[in-house]
Amino acid sequence: MNTVVKALAVAFTSVVILVSNPLNSQAANGGSKKSTLTEEQVSVKYQGISDNSIVFKVEFDNPTGEKFSLIIKNDNGDVVFHQQFSDAHFAKSVYFQNTDSEIHPTFIIRSSNNTEIVRQFQVNKTLTESTVVTRL
Repeated sequence: MNTVVKALAVAFTSVVILVSNPLNSQAANGGSKKSTLTEEQVSVKYQGISDNSIVFKVEFDNPTGEKFSLIIKNDNGDVVFHQQFSDAHFAKSVYFQNTDSEIHPTFIIRSSNNTEIVRQFQVNKTLTESTVVTRL
């Protein structure tokens, strides 16, 4: 009997983001209103295996409703997903084909002023073989 065991080693990179509000103030000083977003506003978590896919959930608390991009890169640094959003409370499940090899997905949230929040993962799949002997 073969049993598949999931094992993940997760490595996070530290990130800070600074996003400016696209609306300019009409005050005499003509300055623009800026908001600072923190690392805690972005969450990328492994959700498990579903329909032979590895699933991650990406969440981003975007209180200003500013446009941002979600970019996902593969092991080679190639962009495999790139789309713009402006949700105030963004949440998306991302599915990767469950292969026998190790994968290293990179998730990037990029603001309109090109500031980035980056989350990188390493996914290892370990197969374990079990032998059961029963006396007849």
